Amino acid sequence: MVDSHSGPANPSVLMVAFHFPPQRGSSGIQRTLKFTQHLPNLGWQPLVLSAHRRAYADSSDDQMGDVPANAVVRRAFALDSARHLAVRGRYFRATALPDRWITWLFGAIPAGLKLIREYRPRVIWSTYPIPTAHLIAYCLQRYTGLPWIADMRDPMTEQNTPSNPLVFRAYRWVEKLTVRNCTRLVFTTPGARAVYRARYPEIPESRFRLIENGYDEDDFLRATASYKPTVKPAGGPLVLLHSGIIYPLERDPAPMLDALGTLRQQGKISPDSLRIVLRAAVHEDLLNTLIDKYGLRGLVVLEPHIPYRAALAEMLDADGLLVMQASNCNAQIPAKLYEYLRARRPILALTDPAGDTASTLRGAGIDTIARLDNKEDIMEGVMRFITLLQQRTAPLPPENASQHYSRRSRSNQLAQLLNEVLEEQVQPAK
Repeated sequence: MVDSHSGPANPSVLMVAFHFPPQRGSSGIQRTLKFTQHLPNLGWQPLVLSAHRRAYADSSDDQMGDVPANAVVRRAFALDSARHLAVRGRYFRATALPDRWITWLFGAIPAGLKLIREYRPRVIWSTYPIPTAHLIAYCLQRYTGLPWIADMRDPMTEQNTPSNPLVFRAYRWVEKLTVRNCTRLVFTTPGARAVYRARYPEIPESRFRLIENGYDEDDFLRATASYKPTVKPAGGPLVLLHSGIIYPLERDPAPMLDALGTLRQQGKISPDSLRIVLRAAVHEDLLNTLIDKYGLRGLVVLEPHIPYRAALAEMLDADGLLVMQASNCNAQIPAKLYEYLRARRPILALTDPAGDTASTLRGAGIDTIARLDNKEDIMEGVMRFITLLQQRTAPLPPENASQHYSRRSRSNQLAQLLNEVLEEQVQPAK
């Protein structure tokens, strides 16, 4: 721990982040966790303000050991309205605006002010996709006058998203409050940055910044140290892996499963030739219904969550990796994509060719792309991908391409932004 009396040797940044170990199941965990690991070597001491473990519907200790031993982490009071404030499985919408963790605000503000008194951070940083995180940072900024970097990541609001009108208005209110009061806005994709520049033309262009997601080389080194390739029988099925949550709106699996069902009926694929693993997909009731509907038992398999580095090892072992991203998320890139690129396994992307996900893949030399919402396009793309796998000619990113996507590189970008904001604060007024 940093000595609160003498102050840290390096300037500190207060990081307001809901997604942090022991929570699991969100790519946002890796973003904050890796910044926490790398920033001390770049001249900044992170102070993490997160939520109490009870607020997480799904938690695990498998990444607690990755939190640096000298990190300052405070977990403030927080409840999940859907679990803790519900009566007979139902809760009032007013207790979950803008999100189900609004109670975190009441625990985090006093906890954040205490951290500020103890460690005197120079900058506040907050990260989406929990709008309450930005509300907390806004309140702390108003109390203290500290500069505030809002890590928006993806757009908070888009057409009909969130779908509930009341929730949409609450999200848009937090969005406007954030954009108009923070010192810098950070996005993970060029498309998201462009959306906000167009939506808020009155905000100077210099306040919009890009820090993409990435992968961590140390995690892959640890995964490969214990990784033993699966001994696959000659003539066994090709294994195609999707690792992570399949969101019904952003990654609608129905067209893909419909396409696979038709290919199976036509005798072009079977469990003997192809096995698709959906790892930690979460929405298993929906997926099981679709699997049964399209006759895919034995060909499409649902598998449970496994520890993070075990999931990386599984990527290294797969014959191919599957990306799914709908056209209504063209301004977003699944964080898992950067780990896929580092794994250097063939990638089949079911996404809009005009979106940021497809653009990133083409930039890495990957052209195995089909539209997620087009059954015929998926059928053609799957058969082409299988042929390329069998011929061992599926495109792979160059070996050095993944260096650009490392979390260490992203942390360096954040440290530079923190330095920039700090320098602005110490410059004498003109």
